[in-house]
Amino acid sequence: MNPSERLRVVVTGATGNVGTSVVRALVRESRVGSVLGLSRRRPGLDLERAEWAEADLSLEGDEPRLAQYVADADAVVHLAWRFGPTHDPVTTWRTNVLGTVRVLDAVAAARVPVLVCASSVGAYSPGPGDGAPVSESWPTHGWPGAAYTREKAYVERLLDTFERDHPQTRVVRMRPAFLFKEEAASEQRRIFAGRWVPGQLFRPELLPLLPEVPGLRFQTLHTEDAADAYVRALLRDVRGAFNLAAEPVVDGKLLGALFGARRVRVPVPAVRGALSAAWRLRVAPADPGLLDAVLRLPLMATDRARRELGWVAARTSVEALEAFLRGVRAGGGDATEPLAGRRFG
Repeated sequence: MNPSERLRVVVTGATGNVGTSVVRALVRESRVGSVLGLSRRRPGLDLERAEWAEADLSLEGDEPRLAQYVADADAVVHLAWRFGPTHDPVTTWRTNVLGTVRVLDAVAAARVPVLVCASSVGAYSPGPGDGAPVSESWPTHGWPGAAYTREKAYVERLLDTFERDHPQTRVVRMRPAFLFKEEAASEQRRIFAGRWVPGQLFRPELLPLLPEVPGLRFQTLHTEDAADAYVRALLRDVRGAFNLAAEPVVDGKLLGALFGARRVRVPVPAVRGALSAAWRLRVAPADPGLLDAVLRLPLMATDRARRELGWVAARTSVEALEAFLRGVRAGGGDATEPLAGRRFG
C-alpha cells in the first residue's frame, strides 16, 4: 500500500460486536478512503465513507460475488464468525471455517496486499501449569471439546498455509481476550445466557451470592480498544499474531467486588453438570465444552502489541465488564440485526 493513497478496506462480519467498532474506527482514519462492510443482513447504519453489501460466507456458490467485493481492495479485515447454534456444529463450521476458506481464496485471487484476520485467545492450547502469561508463540491447537476453540485453531492452520503460499499478502492475526461493549450486551446475553434470561437479572441487588468456580481466571477487553488495535495493524508494516487484553485479570474476587456479592465456591463438576443439563434441555445455548475450554485458557502477554503497534488498552478490564453490565441491564444495542437491543427475548 502506498502511504500517500487513501485506502479501500473491505470488512467481513461488519455488523457484529467487533465489526461495528472496526468500521467506525476505519471511517475516522484519514488514511482510509472508503470502507465496504459485508454482512448477511444490511444494517441501518449510516456512516460517512462506509458502504454496505450483503454476503453470506456460508453459502456455496456465492464466491463470484465475494470475489467482486474484494477485487479492488487495499486490505481485507476478516471478522465474520458465527457462535451458534451450538447444537449444530456443522452450521458454525460452514461459516467459520468454510467461510474463511472462501475469503482467503478471494483475497489470493485479487492479490489483496493486506489481510487482517480475527483469531482469539480461544485458539491457544491450554496454558502452562504455573499460570504465566504466554506470548504469541504459544501453540494454537485450541481445546478439542468445544466447537468454538476447534474452529479458531483450524483457522490458524488455514492462515499458516495461506501465508506460505501467498507471501505477497501481509497477514496479521489478532488474538483478543473476551470483548465487551455496551452496544453488544444484548447479543452476548442471547448467545451465552439465552434469549429468555432477562437482562434485569444482572443487577447487584438481585445477586447477593455469586457462584465462584475454582480456577476461573480470564482476560477481557473493551471492543473499542480492540478496534483501535485492528486499525493500527492494518496501517503498520507488521505481520503475524498480536495478543490483545486489558488489565487486571478477571477472577472470582474481582467479579464479587463488581457485583457487590458474597462469593460461594461451587465445584467445577457441579457447574458443568448444571450447564450440561441446561444445554441438553435447550434452556442454555452455551455448551459445557465451552466451560472446559475457558478453564484452560492461558493468560496472554501483550508486549508485542505495545512494542510494534504502539497499542495499549485505554480502558481497564473492569471498565469493559461495566460497559457490558450497563448494556445488558438496559437492553443496549445498535442498528444492526445481530446487535439489536432488548432486555428480554
